[in-house]
Amino acid sequence: QVQLVESGGGLVQAGGSLRLSCAASGRTFSSYTMGWFRQTPGKEREFVAAINWSGGSTYYTDSSVKGRFTIARDNAKNTVYLQMNSLKPEDTAVYYCAAGRDRLIFPTTPRSVGYWGQGTQVTVSS
Repeated sequence: QVQLVESGGGLVQAGGSLRLSCAASGRTFSSYTMGWFRQTPGKEREFVAAINWSGGSTYYTDSSVKGRFTIARDNAKNTVYLQMNSLKPEDTAVYYCAAGRDRLIFPTTPRSVGYWGQGTQVTVSS
């Protein structure tokens, strides 16, 4: 069992930065692949980024975030991060932390997620 709690969301102007954090409970955090998803009203939850258990391998969605977002983890702190730079109004969404269902596969779809956080709102103003 893993419990995930996100923080760091808020309101920022276009071009600004935010760092989201996701604190996990449980002694087995380091064995999970982790990811970030986002969701806007009326749309499906979409994959943003994922990281393997050691932090040595990462995967991002398409070019819409690549080069602007960076996922990282600190297993000693049971925390995964999403650094978001050069934010755009279209990045506005509720961002969710996720722990993968399979410990060897990146959680890139909602069906591949075993545990979700409660979400944190990110709003980018133009």
